[in-house]
Amino acid sequence: MIQAERETVDRIMDQAKREIWVTFTREGIHRYPGADTDPKLATGGWDDVSFLGVPHRHIFHFRVSIEVFHNDRDIEFIQFKRWLERLYNDDTVHDEHGPISLDYKSCEMIADELYIKIAERYPGRSVTISVAEDNENGCQITYNTTKPSQSIVI
Repeated sequence: MIQAERETVDRIMDQAKREIWVTFTREGIHRYPGADTDPKLATGGWDDVSFLGVPHRHIFHFRVSIEVFHNDRDIEFIQFKRWLERLYNDDTVHDEHGPISLDYKSCEMIADELYIKIAERYPGRSVTISVAEDNENGCQITYNTTKPSQSIVI
């Protein structure tokens, strides 16, 4: 590799956005208030989702990525995963050994709530959170701390 190419590779590596990710699952119960009465949802046809209006069970699959600033265990991912799992082991979110109670929360609401906890412990880092019901349908939200570039108008 010639010197100019090596310098380009080094610059790209130095400026790379680095992140780690972890996954975990939790059994949970939630509901979609109004799904059993809203005519857009309780259609009586092939697209009827009125059953979502009553409490129902899922295995929620989480994937959480968090920005790190160097390659040598800036955040140790096993410890990060264990900390995240403990957030859902609190007696306030479930009864002993039972599923977590998510009440009316959507996957997006669950992700936002989790991001707040992560941002309190690891401020100033970009985070991406995916929450899926039964690893089939879900959301992905990126909480980007990078400031958008400002356009200069001449």
